Amino acid sequence: MSLVEHDPAHRLWLLRTPESSYAFRLDADDRPRHVHWGPPLTLSQATQVAARRNPADSSFDEPGDERQELPAEGGAFFGVAALAVRYEDGTSALEWRYAGHTSTEDSLVVRLADRHFPLELSLHYRLRGDVVERWTSLRNTGEAPISLLRTDSASWTLPRRDGARLTRTSGAWSAEYGVLREVLPVGETTLTSRRGVSSHQVNPWVMLDAGDATETSGEVWSTALAWSGSWRITVEHTHTGRVTWTGGFGHEHVTWRLPRGETWETPVFAGLYAADGFGGTSRRWHAYVREFVQPHPEELRPIVYNSWEATGWDVDERTETSLAEAAAKLGAELFVMDDGWFGARTGDTAGLGDWTANDQRFPAGLRPLVDAVHAHGMKFGLWVEPEMVNPDSDLYRAHPDWVLHMANRSRTTLRNQLVLNFARPDVADWAHKWLDRLVGEHGIDYLKWDMNRAFTEAGWPSGDDPGRLWVDHVRAVYAIFDRLRADHPGLRIQGCAGGGGRTDLGILARTDEIWASDNTDAADRIAIQHGYGQLYPAGTMSAWVTDSPNPTTGREAPLSFRFHVAMAGVLGLGGDLPRWSAAELDEAASLVALYKEIRPVVQHGELYRLADPAKSALTAVQYVLDGEVVVFFWRRPAEFARPVTPPRLAGLDPSSRYRDRDGVVHDGAVLLSHGLEVDLPGSGYASAVVRLTRV
Repeated sequence: MSLVEHDPAHRLWLLRTPESSYAFRLDADDRPRHVHWGPPLTLSQATQVAARRNPADSSFDEPGDERQELPAEGGAFFGVAALAVRYEDGTSALEWRYAGHTSTEDSLVVRLADRHFPLELSLHYRLRGDVVERWTSLRNTGEAPISLLRTDSASWTLPRRDGARLTRTSGAWSAEYGVLREVLPVGETTLTSRRGVSSHQVNPWVMLDAGDATETSGEVWSTALAWSGSWRITVEHTHTGRVTWTGGFGHEHVTWRLPRGETWETPVFAGLYAADGFGGTSRRWHAYVREFVQPHPEELRPIVYNSWEATGWDVDERTETSLAEAAAKLGAELFVMDDGWFGARTGDTAGLGDWTANDQRFPAGLRPLVDAVHAHGMKFGLWVEPEMVNPDSDLYRAHPDWVLHMANRSRTTLRNQLVLNFARPDVADWAHKWLDRLVGEHGIDYLKWDMNRAFTEAGWPSGDDPGRLWVDHVRAVYAIFDRLRADHPGLRIQGCAGGGGRTDLGILARTDEIWASDNTDAADRIAIQHGYGQLYPAGTMSAWVTDSPNPTTGREAPLSFRFHVAMAGVLGLGGDLPRWSAAELDEAASLVALYKEIRPVVQHGELYRLADPAKSALTAVQYVLDGEVVVFFWRRPAEFARPVTPPRLAGLDPSSRYRDRDGVVHDGAVLLSHGLEVDLPGSGYASAVVRLTRV
């Protein structure tokens, strides 16, 4: 049965997911109007909703009650335009005529054309599990270029409810993904990144509810943008209580031109309705990412050892070979050499862009180290930062015009580096060639692709349409990822931008995991991982165990606590292993072995957040897969003898029984209603891992 239905008499389309429906129609002027997004409806029921009318009371407001499906400038519309263009004669208002539609079992394209000017608009819909993917495309069928002022991917409408609340993230470098849940003010709320990446400061997704949703119950409407560059989402809450939002790539003051015959396509802006709270919303997004976004969702992510915190810039063949041997003894499966292996790279001031091994540190090149790592049964990975260059480098001295810059303006350096302009085909081609050669000649299995600064002076003096670099740079990065993966099927890639600065559905479609934060402090990581998991699954979240005191924060924590926090994602090791005691190494090896046993449940199971780290010193997360259950308990320092409430488990069958590793059998109903007692002695950092199997 088709998931897309059409009622020609009412000019209405209905899209059905397993647990929701989405409907819109064309009005008498061929403008697409939103009808319904929420619980399942039949086509007949959707037409009843579409028949409702609420005429405007004032000539200062938009007539009617239905919101536009993709609001465009023109007519009596006074809200946020998702689509704004300017024709050659200065006209900016848009008037549509219906030009037909095509559909398949799970997709729909509705075509519109401007009634006078040579512009065609296509509204795209695709159903993926519980998610509705939307995007738009514009085609110039005339001779003169058309100026594109704003081209959002989609707009969304919240059904009428008594209240409105916005959930989003707020953060910074090493403090990413902080969850904010706030009453939505009347007016326009804009979330944006103007940095050229999706950013540490706010992630490109929003969740809306009526103010009554909890972790386990209530309706939640959420959307996420699949784009890894600058973006903008604007949420509008009118004085009449209507809530709409629109989003896409780009930001204010950045425009593009659409030349004759060209098609402009926006990234996917995906939407999800869930009726079982924020937890149910997250689990549906996780399922969507695993099934429809990730390149290799069936794989188990390996345990990585990264040498950065052991060596810093002091990288050489002998030291790295020694660290690889130590990592292999602990059970690591992938050894990654971080920054400092190339050119004149003895610090962050020089060498970036000169991607050949330093001949003093690696006199025979990288191959001996790669072979040594492979001999230990591990895969070999390498840190790269292809989009950047130091002014003190051979590359910059040869090609100073390759960086983002503006005529008669200074070139701002951040972290002593500039941004290469990948919108230039010659620069993107250079990057692909050296990466392809590096991977192919050395048998490299894994790249940690970093990106350590925001765009500034984002100009292209010789470019015909400088504003397009904001989009074309990201598209070029995507294309390089795609070509490398196609030519080297065994290559796996970690996405990184100074930690979590480029985390989004667009980059996850081309990488296997995300380095969620440069902050490896386990106490801070609990909140960081809590925010990351609102949308993205644990099997994409790389997390390291590093030294104590932590190199970033100076905080001390037990080795088991550090492991237990990192084991809630893709476990990695990043400590200075030669300084670890024999007892620490033995404990680490046993915890690595434990993670290998529970890894399928953590990386592929359903996640349940049992407590909010912002509200409780005792936090717990739970994973469930095919009757296997893993629960992590973490307690941060609390007042001595202060009682804590055991978090109740979730996602279990109340009629089933579950056996722990001590052989004790627990009734599912008891675990769901009263939780699980764990022994966390003292009042400092403490943790536990509990494994249950349904019997």
